[in-house]
Amino acid sequence: GWVADTASVATTAYVGPNAQVFGNAQVYGKARVYGKARVYGDALVYGDALVRGNARVFGDALVCGDARVFGDALVCGKAQVSGDALVCGNALVCGKAQVSGNALVCGDARVYGKAQVSGNALVRGKAQVSGNALVCGNARVYGKAQVSGNALVYGDALVCGNARVYGKARVYGKARVFGDALVCDNARVFGDA
Repeated sequence: GWVADTASVATTAYVGPNAQVFGNAQVYGKARVYGKARVYGDALVYGDALVRGNARVFGDALVCGDARVFGDALVCGKAQVSGDALVCGNALVCGKAQVSGNALVCGDARVYGKAQVSGNALVRGKAQVSGNALVCGNARVYGKAQVSGNALVYGDALVCGNARVYGKARVYGKARVFGDALVCDNARVFGDA
């Protein structure tokens, strides 16, 4: 692969023949970058992290632990992907967003602002998680659903379709929010609702 003079790649890390690391980016530990992946700007990739395919990690982004970023996914800004998290497909994680634990962000999903996706949470399709929202536990957000503001979706909750959860709303337990539903302000949806 191509490593710019300004970038840093540890001898323990791997950069594949078609991958590129440039700018002030750093790849160290046992991290691997291959395929046509690009790591640039001031991005850091370390630990046992993997960036492959056409994925891009740039800006001040951080990918670490056993995290995987692949497909055409983008991780940028000051976003962090850590733990065993996966970001793939055409997914975008940017701003100061965090994806951690065993979370999966895939498809055309967007996680941005200061949003967090953690635990075993799944965000997929064209779903968006933004603002200071938190999706965690075994929660699933998909379709064209949006979770934003200071909203929390957790437990085994499901938000899908064109549903929107925002403000300080909470969806938890085994609750299901779908269709064109709106859950906002200080509303709580929980249990088997």
